[in-house]
Amino acid sequence: MSAVLKPVADTGAAPIILFDKVNKWYGNDFHVLRDIDLSVAKGERIVICGPSGSGKSTLIRCVNRLEEHQQGRLIVDGVELADDVKAIDAVRRNVGMVFQQFNLFPHLTVLENLTLSPMWVGKMPRKEAEEKAMLQLNRVRIAEQAGKYPLQLSGGQQQRVAIARALCLTPKIMLFDEPTSALDPEMIKEVLDVMIELAGQGITMLCVTHEMGFAQAVADRVIFMDQGQIVEQNTPHEFFHNPRNERSRDFLSKIIGH
Repeated sequence: MSAVLKPVADTGAAPIILFDKVNKWYGNDFHVLRDIDLSVAKGERIVICGPSGSGKSTLIRCVNRLEEHQQGRLIVDGVELADDVKAIDAVRRNVGMVFQQFNLFPHLTVLENLTLSPMWVGKMPRKEAEEKAMLQLNRVRIAEQAGKYPLQLSGGQQQRVAIARALCLTPKIMLFDEPTSALDPEMIKEVLDVMIELAGQGITMLCVTHEMGFAQAVADRVIFMDQGQIVEQNTPHEFFHNPRNERSRDFLSKIIGH
């Protein structure tokens, strides 16, 4: 995890993701996102951290409309996310997501898990879908497991399959929602290594994680959230060595003894 990747963000172009005063409530009482302003450049790698219940996962789940915001504007790859189903579908085709739980179909082989969406959603011929799937399985270094079922694999292998599945739709943006939190400690590194490789390939990445070593190795920017707000954002070096906000300092002291 020592390799420091050069920023690849294209800061001269329009942002690929733009939150403009985005608010979200659960029911009438729980204000989970409060006036979120966030601009993400194409190719930028952002790590989002913060205590439980701070709104991190909700924030990234709004990007592919798994969660619906109630106020403000959210524009993804030039498309504003509102109630237009076609717009939502267009955005989802460009956004891959990797969840905490692997969400693989246990009754399908690894290869079948990967070809399902390209064949059904993308109307891709089976042969082409399988070739593409094998390419992505090679990319996450797990091609030899293509014929196995998910429950025959370790947790780390299943999460790498889930990453490969997301890559099969050739996304411009990848969202990771605590991708290592369900893994045993010895399996975390194999997943992070794959994510570090991906980070060097120009895909825009938003990753919710407590893996601070990964944040320092990969992120162009670290965002700290608390109580539904972006409290602090900075380069990894500044965030970890010179946190400006008391809540950030308290969080860091708890997770890395800062």
